[in-house]
Amino acid sequence: MPTAIKRLLRTSPQQLRAFEATARLMSVTQAARELHVSQPTVSVQLRELAELVGEPLFEPLGRGIRLTSAGEALQATVADIAACWQRFEDRLGDLHGLLRGRLRIAAVTTAEYFVPDLLGPFAALHPGVEIDLAVENRDRVIARLHRQADDLAVMMLPPAELPLQSLPFLDNPLIVIAPSNHPLAHSPQPLPLSALSQERWLMREAGSGTRLVAERHFADHGFAPRIAMSLGSNEAIKHAVGAGLGLAVVSALAVAADGATSATAAEAPWVRLPVEGFPIARQWSLVWRSDAPLAAPAQRFVSYLQANAAPGALPGHGDTPLGSA
Repeated sequence: MPTAIKRLLRTSPQQLRAFEATARLMSVTQAARELHVSQPTVSVQLRELAELVGEPLFEPLGRGIRLTSAGEALQATVADIAACWQRFEDRLGDLHGLLRGRLRIAAVTTAEYFVPDLLGPFAALHPGVEIDLAVENRDRVIARLHRQADDLAVMMLPPAELPLQSLPFLDNPLIVIAPSNHPLAHSPQPLPLSALSQERWLMREAGSGTRLVAERHFADHGFAPRIAMSLGSNEAIKHAVGAGLGLAVVSALAVAADGATSATAAEAPWVRLPVEGFPIARQWSLVWRSDAPLAAPAQRFVSYLQANAAPGALPGHGDTPLGSA
């Protein structure tokens, strides 16, 4: 009877890549596009792999597809194989006295304003580490954590349903911004939320960490905002506020990225609005699965962040706490 390694060697890397991409994207067409091959090529590789396994790997679901039980088992196995090979590469790097391997990190969209500042110095210290950074909305980052697509993730609200370890490392105050010509923009006193009951509010998409925190804050204060629009990025929110479409709750980091947290009309088309109960104090956290071993590059990055990033201060940006912005 063939050994497990002999059965594994009957498969080809192309077949496993085609399966992994199709299982992740749930689309043969998208998998072919990502792999830069034709759709029939991916279909043939999937069919041959299913024949080797002896079970169908996908089944129709409406106009799409879904994994069969055998497909789900194979998806987990392919992830295990990739993780084992990564650990082997890490050990090779250790043998040569140089940290090598790949650091896979996912970040929610707002974190794109500072994650490069975290990764840049680390990459300079460890030139043998290849870094894969995926920037997604919160729901997609959580989905990536579920399927263990990354070593680490940067987010504000880690999901409670997964076994995770968490390292808070940076303050993330949430503020209210308004058009720079808003009549209340330069109020000498903080405004009660009740004074904004007739305002139009622009919110991030459902599932966004910023939106979840804002909605909880409003509910705790008995305030029901008039939500006029939902938008999928901080840049879209800022442009919409600047165009006079309403008020919004955003991370101070998203505004600081433009060089001002309190802007006049000459500097930016929005201004930080003084509102009671704001800023809402939150923190960014680095999270990882506690039920799986971390690869050496990820372990080293966690240690690097612990040593270099106290909550409130961003490496490479001096000692000014962003929470005071």
